[in-house]
Amino acid sequence: MNPDASVYGIALLLALASGFLIGAVPVKQVLRTSPYEVVKAGASGRVGRQIAVRDWMLGAQVAICAVLVIASMVAVRGLARSLHTNLGIEPRNTLLVDIELKMAGYLDSDVPPMQKRMIDAMESIPGVASTGLVGPWPPLQLWNNRSIVFADKTVDLRASNAAADPFTYSISPEYFRAAGTVLLSGRAFTWHDDKNAARVAVVNPEFASKLFGSAAKAIGGYYKMSDGTRIQVVGLVEEGKHTSNLAEAPQPAMFLPILQLPSESTWLVLRSPRDPQQLSAAIRAKLRELDPGLASYIQTWNIELGAVFFASRMAAISLGVLGVIGALLSITGVFGLAAYSVSKRLRELGIRMALGAQRKEVLEAALGRAFRLLVLARQQDFSWESWQAGCWLLSCIKLPRAIRWFWRARFWRCLWWDCSRPGFPPGVPYRSSLPC
Repeated sequence: MNPDASVYGIALLLALASGFLIGAVPVKQVLRTSPYEVVKAGASGRVGRQIAVRDWMLGAQVAICAVLVIASMVAVRGLARSLHTNLGIEPRNTLLVDIELKMAGYLDSDVPPMQKRMIDAMESIPGVASTGLVGPWPPLQLWNNRSIVFADKTVDLRASNAAADPFTYSISPEYFRAAGTVLLSGRAFTWHDDKNAARVAVVNPEFASKLFGSAAKAIGGYYKMSDGTRIQVVGLVEEGKHTSNLAEAPQPAMFLPILQLPSESTWLVLRSPRDPQQLSAAIRAKLRELDPGLASYIQTWNIELGAVFFASRMAAISLGVLGVIGALLSITGVFGLAAYSVSKRLRELGIRMALGAQRKEVLEAALGRAFRLLVLARQQDFSWESWQAGCWLLSCIKLPRAIRWFWRARFWRCLWWDCSRPGFPPGVPYRSSLPC
């Protein structure tokens, strides 16, 4: 993610504000000091070279700390965007129930009737708005199931000729409503879409683009599975996320009726505004009524997604802490410089006041250096990429041989130390010949 001008502007304003505030403390002490007593004081000594070195060190410190502050702001902004990313589902007020039918002795043909009974039992619970079923895994899990599909005109069904490898889900008719997935066009499944009916599917826009060229051409179109089965697209749903990588590009996905593609792995999706603990107790009671041997795991979908957001949250927290530390280091360094500079210039400032200097002039004399260092540090951040690009361009211009040799040498120094920085001119290989 690239920070825009507003991020740099806020960071610059914060740095200038902190420099002004912390520099005002020693200046306030100076303004309260009697100028005649300061004039009587002895000389402060020669510290010209030490102050110059200290200035450069402080400027480097402020520049590095500014990078940390900007990085933390970008991380927090990225986390906020990721939390508001369209997931293709609505996890709020939703419970996930993982049921192991195989452990309870349900195999093959016994699975679909039991799944239908469980859905009917969950819908009878007071407060449950809708109940759906999905297998083998819900979206945004650490595990997923993918298949390969072919265009309808493809005859050679080898994997190399596949048109896409979409995420594949087996769902019940009410799954989209329970999961909060928006149906864009077409129809959802019904219980009549069983093994005796024509094979149908609901796909997302990315799937439609890869197989049919556009979403508008997908409804009513056909494609083939790896076994040659022709499937007709009857519906189109919104894009969503299917893995724990929230930054992933849109991926193709297809949803098939649970009665046409049975799945022994059963995940119930219940949407209800009721308290999760009370609803969980009611779900367990219903499952015991169906079969006391059913093992289940119940969790809210928001908590289940905790693993998905863990990486971005930890990165944001870590960079946020580094940003706070960087800001504190900047404030401490600028304060130390301002206090030291003012303490060494008490006699000079006292003489200025004795000679009639105004408050504004004293403030400018005391805070000018701190402000110049802050601006210089910010310019170092802004101009580094421009400096590298300039070295690269000047090394390629048809200048006299000696001048070009000089600029090439300067460019190689940039390349050696920082060729991997973001924003480096593309097409220049690391430690290899120049493009010109």
